[in-house]
Amino acid sequence: MKQKTTLLIADDWSDYGLLDCGDGLKLERFGAQRIIRPDPQAFWRPANPTENWQADARFAAKSDTDERGNWQIISPNAQDKWPMRWDNLTFNVRRTPFRHLGIFQEHSVHWRFAQEKIRAAGRPVKVLNLFGYTGMMSLACAQAGAEVVHLDASPKSNGYGKENQTLSGLDDRTVRWIADDAMKFIAREQRRGNTYDAIVLDPPKFGRGPKNETWRFEEEFPDLLDGVRALLSPDPLFVIVTAYAVRLSYLAIAQTLGDRVSALGGTLEAGEMTLPQQDSDRLLPTALYARWFAD
Repeated sequence: MKQKTTLLIADDWSDYGLLDCGDGLKLERFGAQRIIRPDPQAFWRPANPTENWQADARFAAKSDTDERGNWQIISPNAQDKWPMRWDNLTFNVRRTPFRHLGIFQEHSVHWRFAQEKIRAAGRPVKVLNLFGYTGMMSLACAQAGAEVVHLDASPKSNGYGKENQTLSGLDDRTVRWIADDAMKFIAREQRRGNTYDAIVLDPPKFGRGPKNETWRFEEEFPDLLDGVRALLSPDPLFVIVTAYAVRLSYLAIAQTLGDRVSALGGTLEAGEMTLPQQDSDRLLPTALYARWFAD
């Protein structure tokens, strides 16, 4: 198995832009809206003083360790929900109480990667998207021709994903939207003998399932990857793992994945995901990743 380290840069957007970042904040353009949000990795000085930033809304966290907070409306043009596009996909973004907007835009590097692998396969492809959130990866894979099983513990997130499927004109594509605990679902799929040609997982640092099941990344990640390996088909295409806010190196994530897939050959790639700042050579790190793919 070949190994390589790569810095992934999500520079394939027209409807999103990182306008500035620094002093623990970032100014972003989501479609027609400008948003200010905290970002603890932006230690450096911004290109322009943060007090001069112009935005429609700003998120104020309750504390440095709490994802929850409140939105401060700055402009009369601020919206609660609005449409955006990536490539040929249309979706809604919305302000949430957890600073997120219903999309992790840096993941476009994986959406395009998955689409290219699925289209190049030249055969039917079945994809499992674990911790799938509002479904952009699921829709990207479905658009490329894959049959997709999308799993998230939140029925609300799955509902937003179905809404995005309709907005993108993909209601004729096969996407199963399932609200369940990931570990329990994997165990059931093993008992059923189901397998997948590609598996994507974006597990949180901490989470709860629909029946109050708890998830802690550092404790359960190895077992999760054992389950993922058991669900891979005899001729798999790829596995993609992303991780946020964990006290691990991308090497730890990659080598843990490598333990499970080394016998498959192929390539194991790992590194950081980043967003490019507009009119600058600065990159904002966002997440760690590791992905294996067949050659």
